[in-house]
Amino acid sequence: MYKVHFENRFILISQEPDRLQKYGLFHKFNQTSELYKLISDFQTEKSISSINIYGHNITHIWKIFRIYFTEVYAAGGLVKHLTGKYLFIEKRGMLDLPKGHIEEGEEAEACAIREVSEECGITGHSIIKSLEPSYHTYSWEGISYLKKTHWFMMQYNGPMDIEPQTHEGITKVEWLWPDEISRIKKCAWLSLIDLINKAIMNKT
Repeated sequence: MYKVHFENRFILISQEPDRLQKYGLFHKFNQTSELYKLISDFQTEKSISSINIYGHNITHIWKIFRIYFTEVYAAGGLVKHLTGKYLFIEKRGMLDLPKGHIEEGEEAEACAIREVSEECGITGHSIIKSLEPSYHTYSWEGISYLKKTHWFMMQYNGPMDIEPQTHEGITKVEWLWPDEISRIKKCAWLSLIDLINKAIMNKT
């Protein structure tokens, strides 16, 4: 399955209809033109909260879906301190994780380490494992983008002194306990909630 976020709405692409949650619309893939009209309508019609697009050849559907967009890539980290707290940022009033665009010739792992350092002001953190990537869309100057973000679980045992990268619009950096995170999910993007549920809360 592939889940693509449109701010706090989403499209799920699956092989069979997903009956585990409610959707605003179910759509069986037939033709590329139909799919592209559906995406375009979903971008402009904000009243539909979610769509489940399904079809037998999910690899083909995903390929066709991606062609609609200009693809860009980013990487970021979920940092756990030895105390058990996790590192979060606040950007544009929303809870988020440090991340950024992968530069030309840069590996995703190196980008994630760099972005955490730049956005939070820590050094000495290291990657433990890869997490599931996330996908979200946005539009800029009439172009629709699909961003794939590579996520990594990281460990950090150093001082908990942190400094937000304010010129990037980051207003706060903070260490949070898992139970604190669950209470402030209303201030987080849906894509981040999915990541938190899987990586921290052990929910699928």
